[in-house]
Amino acid sequence: MNLPDKIKILPNQPGVYRFLNADGKIIYIGKAKNLKKRVSQYFVDPERLTAKTRVLVSKIVDVVHTIVESEEDAFLLENNLIKEYKPKYNILLKDDKTYPWICIKNEPFPRVFITRKYIKDGSSYYGPYSSAMHAHHLIDLIHSLYPLRTCNLSLTIENIKNNKFKPCLNLHIKKCSAPCIGLISSEEYGSQIIGIRNLLNGKTSELIREFKAKMTNAAKELEFEKAQAYKEQLELLENHYSKSLIVNPSVKDADIFSIVFEKSYAFGNYMRLNHGCITASLNLEFKMNIEEPKENVLTRFMTEIYSLLEKDENSNLQTAQRPAEIIVPFLPDSDIFGNNMHIPMKGDKLSLLQLSIKNANAFKFQKMKQEEIKNPDDNKNRAVTELKESLHLKNLPVHIECFDNSNTQGTNPVASCVVFKNGKPSKKDYRHFNIKTVVGANDFASMKEVVYRRYSRLLDENSPLPQLVLVDGGRGQLNSAYEALSELGLENKIELAGIAKRLEEILLPGDPVSNFLDKNSPALKLLMQLRDEAHRFGITHHRSKRTKAQAQSILRDITGIGEATEQKLLRKYKSVKRIKDTSFEELEAFAGRKIAEALLKYLH
Repeated sequence: MNLPDKIKILPNQPGVYRFLNADGKIIYIGKAKNLKKRVSQYFVDPERLTAKTRVLVSKIVDVVHTIVESEEDAFLLENNLIKEYKPKYNILLKDDKTYPWICIKNEPFPRVFITRKYIKDGSSYYGPYSSAMHAHHLIDLIHSLYPLRTCNLSLTIENIKNNKFKPCLNLHIKKCSAPCIGLISSEEYGSQIIGIRNLLNGKTSELIREFKAKMTNAAKELEFEKAQAYKEQLELLENHYSKSLIVNPSVKDADIFSIVFEKSYAFGNYMRLNHGCITASLNLEFKMNIEEPKENVLTRFMTEIYSLLEKDENSNLQTAQRPAEIIVPFLPDSDIFGNNMHIPMKGDKLSLLQLSIKNANAFKFQKMKQEEIKNPDDNKNRAVTELKESLHLKNLPVHIECFDNSNTQGTNPVASCVVFKNGKPSKKDYRHFNIKTVVGANDFASMKEVVYRRYSRLLDENSPLPQLVLVDGGRGQLNSAYEALSELGLENKIELAGIAKRLEEILLPGDPVSNFLDKNSPALKLLMQLRDEAHRFGITHHRSKRTKAQAQSILRDITGIGEATEQKLLRKYKSVKRIKDTSFEELEAFAGRKIAEALLKYLH
């Protein structure tokens, strides 16, 4: 049976569909309230699909499906199948790594430690933590507050009574209360574990009250050393508490989700709020191989988070483990998470959501920077490709040249041309220009002169022309450059753009409306790098020319010194200041008595 016939007989029931390619490999898995309607949408009007989705549809040769009882069952089955098969065109978790947890071990006199393995042995796990550093800071705080054991001895009552163990160094440095030799009872040790659970659950205010009471009681009993120890522990706790986000008591327990997008990637942040404190924060990155609605991506993100939190391979989302409220920037495309979701518009809940979005953006920035460092050439190529799309250029701008003018109140006018190839500077192709035909400060005429000179020479030498020319300046400079290209007959062979400094506006010939690229886009960063490099290169040349002109005018004012002597002195001493600091005897030996006397008389 061919594909269209299979689609016609699909049931009008909820379920999961799988698209297969010519090799019989699953390339996409989806869920649906109505299988027949949903699958038919891919084939009814292909022109309405996005470009990437059309590519997916072109590779589909077969479809198989599974019927389930409800949309919720379809969602769970889809999630399981995606994890198992990892289809090419589905949303996939990009950094599929194991996150650290804090474990309170299920054993006599429990240990508390960081682990990346979740073992169902009755132990308690807190987390996961997207930052291992944060988890280590919490462990350091716990061990500073409570002298817990770190050994893996079997501390049964029989072993302790039979004196099977000897205390280690940790007892002597007051890092352990030595349950191995019976110096602390199981009940007293257990009360410490309760305090640790409160800390990890965000019930820090209760702990602070407890330590304050202990400190006060110890002072009343004249046990000042104990009171001092409780005071130090209290300070540690308050320092940690001050770093947590405290909100209005009306927001006690909530899960906060936010998600931001960058092309085919999504970056999500999750925060859990317990008793007014943030007790967990986790970031995840997703790769979208076809265009997906943001609601669908949020659903996938929330599923991954709850799957991580519950450590259930079948993603059996147990609502009992969730707080009373879920805060989101927009609603997901499934009601599997219940009807307790809220999109805040003001107040403390909105502040929490904004904090989560801030974390998601920071995570995105970190990942993009890591990618730039890891694959700088890929990033440059991406910037060039994005530039072509953003400015609607005919050709990929692998060869770009940028011009900038420099002068001081019309004196010593120069221009610079820098060249980038494949998004990287090609310094051997940089050029300086001394303005020859323009008198005074006329940036427009200067720009026309250097652009004309540059490309008339390239034409004469039969050298390769750039795909894009960028000029530093506004409409005037852009129009002047366009006139020069038009006079050379290159207006349709070389594309032209201008970049204005104040708002980073991108100007195009014949387009009265300025273009504004995303401030964080690789394309804009490439244009700004070109502009800044042209400015730096031009200023260096202009400064050198100005310095020489100033030195020349000073020495030429001295009677008896002509051009030849001036050049001879500057070659030897490099600057007028060094000539001034040179002794009479040395100047006399080098240039003669008359010139030495004239120099010292004038300069001093």
